[in-house]
Amino acid sequence: MTISIAAYCPQTGQIGIAISSSSIAVGARCPWLKAGVGAVSSQNITLPALGPKVLANLEQGLGLEQALATALASDQFSAYRQVAVINALGESACFSGEETLGIHNTAKGQSCIAAGNMLSDSSVISSMVSAFEASSGQLSSRLIAALDEGVKRGGEAGPVHSAALKVVHAQEWPLVDLRVDWKDDDPVAELTKLWRAYEPQMQDYVTRALDPSQAPSYGVPGNE
Repeated sequence: MTISIAAYCPQTGQIGIAISSSSIAVGARCPWLKAGVGAVSSQNITLPALGPKVLANLEQGLGLEQALATALASDQFSAYRQVAVINALGESACFSGEETLGIHNTAKGQSCIAAGNMLSDSSVISSMVSAFEASSGQLSSRLIAALDEGVKRGGEAGPVHSAALKVVHAQEWPLVDLRVDWKDDDPVAELTKLWRAYEPQMQDYVTRALDPSQAPSYGVPGNE
């Protein structure tokens, strides 16, 4: 049902997740992030509450494994969950319950972690980690490249319909929050188009928030 990769950029401090699923609107339920704290992908038979719980545990000072275990302990159906988490140091942890669907796998890499279920092949996940480690540029671009590689290597066993990219940095709001909630074919390609359109404007929207007097208008009516 889902493949994802979460990562931390030591150069910028950004933390992000790229994810795709056969289900509708994966970006509404699965990726959870907080600047300076970490990122959580709560997937498989998804319990969205696990994401905020793990992040709150990390913020309270719990170690990575304990933060994950404590959140899972509050869920009587944890056997159905798959959760991947990375903190603001690039350390990662993962959990796949015994009821995780189909072929499933998780893999850790340099400042990244990938996870998936209902896979066409278990090697899909390790290929995503390798693609992330071999890529360069913006964290968002690297996450997209890893997600795309996972799809090219077979991705999920069935058709994929939604995809999302979310990145946090220094502010309380996301630096990047792009979603394809439903597409009959290749939502990852559509997500890639969105990112390429958004990338050159990304910092300008931060400037708009922090100092509107210095922000470009992009020709929006009433804001020339």
